[in-house]
Amino acid sequence: MIEPLSEAERAEALDGLPDWDYDEARDAITRTLVFADFPEAFGFMARVACLAAKADHHPEWTNVWNRVEILLTTHDAGGLSGRDVEMAAAIDAIAGD
Repeated sequence: MIEPLSEAERAEALDGLPDWDYDEARDAITRTLVFADFPEAFGFMARVACLAAKADHHPEWTNVWNRVEILLTTHDAGGLSGRDVEMAAAIDAIAGD
């Protein structure tokens, strides 16, 4: 079973993910990215989708034109886990951060 992060682990993880916000109600992290246009946003989502499929860990997300909103939480853990932190770091790398 995947364990949720402790409060201290969560705080440390968030310090390392400055572009992500904590959603206390969902025990999740969120990020909004804005791209030049729809093809750029969709291309980003395609790259993340390939990564997520390999990791068997999938984001909740929405896309409207050039904007992508991402939420990461681990349902099996009942909240934020190390898997979410790893996925956020990988997403940041794809985004060029």
